[in-house]
Amino acid sequence: MTVAEGIVVHAETLCEREDHLWDVIKRLSIPVSELEDARDQNRVTYGTDEMFRALLFMGVRGISQNKLAARLGQSPALTKSFQFDITDLSNTPTQQDLSYTHGKFSEDTQEVLNRTVAGVRQAALDHGVITEGLVPTGPTGLEKENSKSENEYKKEKAQKTLTLARKHVLPEFDTHRAAHKIYSDEVILDMFARICANKGSAHSESEYGWLTDDDLICDDSTFLRAIKKIATPDNSDSQLTFEDDDSMLEIDRIRDSIMTAFDAATDNIINSIRGENPFSARETIAAIDITHEQFHVWPWEDKESGVAKPDYPKMVSGYKKDGEYKRGYKYATITLVGDHAPIVLGIEPVKEDSEWEPDGSPSYSKADLVSRLLDRAERFVDLDTVMFDRGFYVNQVYADVHDRDLTYLSPVPTYEDDLAAIQDIQEHPTADAAVKHDVPLGIDGEIHHEAEFLYAPSTSDDANGKYAVFVTNHDHVEPEEISSVVNGYSRRWDIENQYKSIKNFMPKTSSTDYRLRFSNFALSTLIYNLWRLTDYLIKVALDEPIRSPPVITAKTFVRALGDFLRKFG
Repeated sequence: MTVAEGIVVHAETLCEREDHLWDVIKRLSIPVSELEDARDQNRVTYGTDEMFRALLFMGVRGISQNKLAARLGQSPALTKSFQFDITDLSNTPTQQDLSYTHGKFSEDTQEVLNRTVAGVRQAALDHGVITEGLVPTGPTGLEKENSKSENEYKKEKAQKTLTLARKHVLPEFDTHRAAHKIYSDEVILDMFARICANKGSAHSESEYGWLTDDDLICDDSTFLRAIKKIATPDNSDSQLTFEDDDSMLEIDRIRDSIMTAFDAATDNIINSIRGENPFSARETIAAIDITHEQFHVWPWEDKESGVAKPDYPKMVSGYKKDGEYKRGYKYATITLVGDHAPIVLGIEPVKEDSEWEPDGSPSYSKADLVSRLLDRAERFVDLDTVMFDRGFYVNQVYADVHDRDLTYLSPVPTYEDDLAAIQDIQEHPTADAAVKHDVPLGIDGEIHHEAEFLYAPSTSDDANGKYAVFVTNHDHVEPEEISSVVNGYSRRWDIENQYKSIKNFMPKTSSTDYRLRFSNFALSTLIYNLWRLTDYLIKVALDEPIRSPPVITAKTFVRALGDFLRKFG
């Protein structure tokens, strides 16, 4: 048995019990004595064993030396997997180190490496340790200069995601209709994707099907009834009434019906990128926020007398945007931000006690929303930091995050004592920021934990005195650290772009049936996740920054999804 064959046989055994590629490589037995490395072993910083492992990972994953060097400088887990004895990530191998070492391997050792790469890659694919979307099937190195090859590569990666959507994501959404139904769930979801691509409605798509005599397009009533069934709880076939005494229970039932499917689909998406682990960087950051789907109907019969319309939708709440008071359906989300693929990990319906409702009408508290969203997200990733907007400035919210050993960061409404602190900064001859240490945050009259209040310059028009105030449970922030901590908040910008994309996907509807509204939002969010997954896989494969502009537009992707489902569904 050759050296490469021996390593591959061991890798096949490891792949039967390990979940991640770096764990397989970490535990591989590498016969270093059989490898020829021309470097002076008494003077090298990185030995033959660990460099062989690193180059093996690079080959299996098909990434460049620059990409590998960057990842080593960001991930302690990765350096440990390759057996590097490094505590300071600034001392990890550079691209030049990797190139020099590979060049010093003898031709025979380079051949061993190449054969090992091919064998380990196949073993990892066969056992599901990595997926086909993460292995090199297209151009690398100088071949990338051929734009046609690169475009073909993008096409192949995108089609892998479309196949994933057809086989393992959208099928999680079951309409629970009778077995003899004329239109399958695949046809319904194919129709949904095409409606999203065309920014249309069930009626417009149905009309198009009638005009073109297309027997794979159902009428709008059939489509809407099928989508509602996705969110219809067991033993309930009709519109839920949301009476005041049981409305929260009914909302919970709708939420649970939809989120059971959404969670399973999200789990399939996360599993599709196993082996790359997009959540293994230094810090995993999530942002929680609320978006609105505007509802234009006036809630009052007689506002001056305080008489509201008796049949006004219970799930519509008021909100303020651009200085105007509006009304709409609200949804809370938790999304990965920062250096990760911006995937939505959880959704929650938002029910508030609106001014046109009787006092004490049922609603969800912000703390309850945050707790459920964190529970959902932590099913998939290990979080480090959670960011909020100032609408979540609630001590119970921060207490829950703190109890989970997570860091929170949030802007706060500016109160009188904050204005005094801001004035002190403005009058100081040199300081442009300040921190108030160890501010007690209480729950039920008792101190729960202490937080840091940060005062930093802001360009926001609504900041008092051009200063913003943030609160965090980050350990004792020094004045010189304020800028870096606060600047990190800007990384949540993805969530605003996310909402814009999801709303562009959502079918138009005038229905007040919340099953349909929430299903539309959840399915559109899932399509957004699939688009982001496609973009992520292409960027990883082509060694492009994850945060660079999308390589495929959302509109192009959702159009391709609809066509693909129609062709192969």
